[in-house]
Amino acid sequence: MRLTRLISSVLSPRTVVSAHCDLPCGVYDPAQARIEAESIKAIAEKYAANEDPEFRTRAIVIKEQRAELVKHHLWVLWTDYFKPPHFEKYPHLHALFNEATKLAGASGAKGSVDAAVAEQLLGKIDEISKIFWETKQA
Repeated sequence: MRLTRLISSVLSPRTVVSAHCDLPCGVYDPAQARIEAESIKAIAEKYAANEDPEFRTRAIVIKEQRAELVKHHLWVLWTDYFKPPHFEKYPHLHALFNEATKLAGASGAKGSVDAAVAEQLLGKIDEISKIFWETKQA
């Protein structure tokens, strides 16, 4: 019993910290998703302006990779940064993330070479970014 208490006291943490996200704030930023979405839009515009089939194939591959990165960055914000109090204060936030990730996915920018779809995605990211920065001020 005495050995158990000794081991427990040696292994128990000396300092307990808490944060509303995985790490103390400063590591999350919707700009990462925006940068990738800007790439998607630029690729769609270059695709439309070029008739070379090899170029177009490469453009589609790269665009789809960027779309996956957009989804990844949005999911990280959705699942790791935003917490229940944020969703209570901004009740449309879940729907906004759902719409944004769908716009990045196969039914959106990933499955399209239309720059207008990429522009819609950028609009959703801007809405998320606005809320994100409001939560950072609180």
